[in-house]
Amino acid sequence: MKGKKVLLLLLAGILMFGLVACSAEDGSLKQVKVAEVTRSIFYAPQYVAVEKGFFEEEGLEIDITTTWGGDKTMTALLSDGADIALVGSETSIYVYAQGASEPAINFAQLTQTDGTFLVAREPDDDFQWDDIKGKDYLGQRPGGMPQMVGEFVLKNNDIDLENDINLIQNVDYANIPNAFASGTGDYVQLFEPQASMFEEEGIGYIVASFGEESGKVPYTTFMTKEDYLTEDKETVKKFTRAIYKAQQWVDSASPEEIAEVVAPFFEDTEMELLATVVERYKSQNSMATDPILDEEEWNNLQNIMDESGQLPARVDYTDLVNIDIAEGVINE
Repeated sequence: MKGKKVLLLLLAGILMFGLVACSAEDGSLKQVKVAEVTRSIFYAPQYVAVEKGFFEEEGLEIDITTTWGGDKTMTALLSDGADIALVGSETSIYVYAQGASEPAINFAQLTQTDGTFLVAREPDDDFQWDDIKGKDYLGQRPGGMPQMVGEFVLKNNDIDLENDINLIQNVDYANIPNAFASGTGDYVQLFEPQASMFEEEGIGYIVASFGEESGKVPYTTFMTKEDYLTEDKETVKKFTRAIYKAQQWVDSASPEEIAEVVAPFFEDTEMELLATVVERYKSQNSMATDPILDEEEWNNLQNIMDESGQLPARVDYTDLVNIDIAEGVINE
């Protein structure tokens, strides 16, 4: 009887293997779970890759979940709730510094500047950074890339964070726009499309760009655990190829064309506003045109983190960045 049970189990295993092998060869798509740190037009190439069918052309079905915050995004990745994370590269440094047994490896860059804007209560065509002195400044989450870039830019413009402004950082990331709309802060650091929506509604007005002020950084990258990069290298390669196709398409397309394609991901945003936001990001070269994260950007990231007092330790470029797949895709 025991022998029959073992035989049945073996047969079941063989049958299951056959079904899996068949599904991999019969044209079905391989599912890849992606955790994105937020939903933003900033990430237009990712949505273009979905809507234009670039992932599907590579045999991939992408399941995108918005996790709303770097800590939550990394938790999803490290707990296998996601195969790939779209998040700021600083999170990979934090995880590495904590002695994680398996680091998160940055393999493809999506955005290359900060994506936030300084929004004031009133329009100001002659804004100077000194104007925020003595004012309430609603910032981003401590330790997150938006806040670190914000502090970096403020310090570069001779703003003393402790003495020149009242820095407010006790508002949860997702609630920052609502807090400003409700009257908190004279200035706020916001992503798009919220910043442009506030302009349309007369709630606030864009007076400066943190992306233009801070230079190139690996602001948002695709990363995965080391074992996934090794064991599913072909999947990562297909994923990167689809992203590169989308980056090239976005680079050559008009803001209106891009807006039309990504619109399904922003159902509550008017087409004209989408195009305005895309144009703003394209004009300051925020969206990378290829997936290469170069060493100069990596070092600039760590300089910004260091200036904000958030860098646990310098991490060598080759420890957490792997551009072999991205270079291979570009050179095909």
